Amino acid sequence: MYLTHLECPRCGKEHPADRPQNLCDCGSPVLARYDLAAVAQAVTPERFTLRPADLWRYRELLPVADPRYVTSLGEGWTPLLRTPNYGAEIGIAELIVKDEGLIPTGSFKARGAAVGISRARELGVEHIAMPTNGNAGAAWATYAARAGMGATIVMPLDAPSICRRECVAAGADLRLVDGLISDAGRRVAELIAGSGGAIFDAGTLREPYRLEGKKTMGYEIVEQLGWQVPDVIIYPTGGGVGLIGIHKALQELRELGWIEEKLPRLVAVQSTGCAPIVRAFAAGNDRAEPWTDAHTVAFGITVPAPLGDELILAALRASAGTAVAVSDEEILTDLRDFAAREGLLLCPEGAACLTAARQLRAGGWIRAGERVVVLNTGAGLKYPETVDVSGVPVLA
Repeated sequence: MYLTHLECPRCGKEHPADRPQNLCDCGSPVLARYDLAAVAQAVTPERFTLRPADLWRYRELLPVADPRYVTSLGEGWTPLLRTPNYGAEIGIAELIVKDEGLIPTGSFKARGAAVGISRARELGVEHIAMPTNGNAGAAWATYAARAGMGATIVMPLDAPSICRRECVAAGADLRLVDGLISDAGRRVAELIAGSGGAIFDAGTLREPYRLEGKKTMGYEIVEQLGWQVPDVIIYPTGGGVGLIGIHKALQELRELGWIEEKLPRLVAVQSTGCAPIVRAFAAGNDRAEPWTDAHTVAFGITVPAPLGDELILAALRASAGTAVAVSDEEILTDLRDFAAREGLLLCPEGAACLTAARQLRAGGWIRAGERVVVLNTGAGLKYPETVDVSGVPVLA
């Protein structure tokens, strides 16, 4: 294994990687660091084409040392789909969707769960707990079951009902709260504090290895484009682990010498009903203030106080990117328009990225001829209420 240590991006403190780790003493998430020089000596990009089409093809850049602990359902290597019809309509000829809806459990959360559970298992963790807006809990419950681990999942009552059912089916200890993910987080903190160390906190960015699974989206985008980077990557941002992970992956690829110096401009997309990152970015702040009265049809990005706010904002500014808030009305309109033109039903979070792409192109931020990758982070079928069928005629 090429994992060397964990590092705090806020205070610089190094932590050992051979034991379970939550936040740094300063309160910041910590990041996994690798001996990239040794990785470059051990493997070349050409080698990956000879390996299975899943995220474990990048094993030298992942934190699991012993393959016996790898917990997998075949996650990763989701397609990049060119969308010429909708792209032509909004003025982006090279509009490409990476469809994470085809991954196990129907969302990109399976990437983080696969690597996070595998590493937790390797480090001796027997029971995890986490708050969730739905999809992450479903994924972690599923992978915990496959690994023979216990899982306590706390989610809001308003989360998609299918996620609740996935957790129950996987045998998780599911608990519901009448509130937001922040309320679920407080319940998880109480549970862990009273567990005497028997339960490990696997909440968003509270352990370092969920991010390592999510970063493989960045590796895949680059490899699928022939080891070239797109001009823009647009990502729906709640907790922001995927965006932070993609940025980390691109930095690692650049240090390895596998891509050139120029990196894609990253775009964080939020809802006008919950946009703490957009507000902080516009104000030039390094931290985001909690959003009050958060609500949006794109439930996965309803995160009023993301723990990774510093890392998200730093990634946007380092990549010359931006942050955009879009309305629920526009999200649902673009979701339907895209499905009618391209035959792909996106999740509302993915559709929010289309709205952002359309607006950024109309305003000139995305220029003519640029290659734009949009992340569809989950299967549209998990959100049936986003398509209104009340007007469909019933035949006599």
